[in-house]
Amino acid sequence: MSRIVAVAPALPEHAYTQAQITAELSGLITHDAKRRAVLERFHQASGIGTRHTVLPIEKYRDLGGFGAANDIWISEGTALAARAVTAALDAAGLSPADVDYLLFTSVTGIAAPSIDARLVPVLGLRGDVKRMPSFGLGCVAGAAGLARIHDYLLGHPDDVALLVSVELCSLTLQRDDDSVANFVASGLFGDGAAAVVVAGARRAAELGLPGPDIVATHTELYPDSESVIGWDIGGTGFRIMLTAAVSDTIDANIAHDVDALLASADLTAADVGAWVAHPGGPRVLEAFERGLSLTRDDLAASWRSLDAVGNLSSSSVLHVLADMLDQPAGTHGVLFALGPGVTSEYVLLNWAA
Repeated sequence: MSRIVAVAPALPEHAYTQAQITAELSGLITHDAKRRAVLERFHQASGIGTRHTVLPIEKYRDLGGFGAANDIWISEGTALAARAVTAALDAAGLSPADVDYLLFTSVTGIAAPSIDARLVPVLGLRGDVKRMPSFGLGCVAGAAGLARIHDYLLGHPDDVALLVSVELCSLTLQRDDDSVANFVASGLFGDGAAAVVVAGARRAAELGLPGPDIVATHTELYPDSESVIGWDIGGTGFRIMLTAAVSDTIDANIAHDVDALLASADLTAADVGAWVAHPGGPRVLEAFERGLSLTRDDLAASWRSLDAVGNLSSSSVLHVLADMLDQPAGTHGVLFALGPGVTSEYVLLNWAA
């Protein structure tokens, strides 16, 4: 087993109430008064109190095209990632030179060399660090990243791995797009990052640090669901593809998927004391509760995160994990998220005695 020894969320300095964001962005998205009223209703129903943005909110009026936005993603994303990584390594009592494997994920910008490569000289990571940048997993990538790091560490039990997620969703703003999908996305997604330090079994024993062990993982790619959620990428950048079928997909599959994960460790849902759910939005969290027969209290940390920062795509479930990292010894947990594909990822955790 591998062990999660530190989690560090990071947020941009600019924070605004949902009402402030709605007032600033609505005129950029639609000039029709009736459509603006619809947008406002979607934003009000989002379950979000505040969100962080990488730029001051008024700067989005003159953001420019996709190239300008992507340049900001590179520069500000690298800085935010560096802040998260530094905090995570400090919390684990490790240095950048201790990192053997780095998995970087984002779905809100692109670069070659990727942000993980740019972090090497900025932070002083070793030149021989193994890097794996990931694009396209979207909201599921926080959970999937932990699962793939676990896969690596099973074969490298003396290594230290780092998962870094950066999502600057505000930079994907689509002007003059009065689709329902854009109304929902403009009221739902926020900016943020997170870094997670995971140690292989022998390294974890050597470090003697507390934290949950990754016991097992499970992934599912659902057939005929590629049009449910994702991006249409064109001249204006990333245009959201989002349908109501997201919650239908959860309803149809989540109970079976979680049962399969738990059965691999001879557990049932009754054995789970910590549910670390991706706060995808009110309808997503309600579908999680419905599909797993949970209460709102069971997903309280996810609801709090949604209210405080919105949906941070791949970073979101890692922010929830940071909030839930301290659990009583013997607690079993399930961390889970879903994203484009539609794909879902489940990680079974145990806080060992």
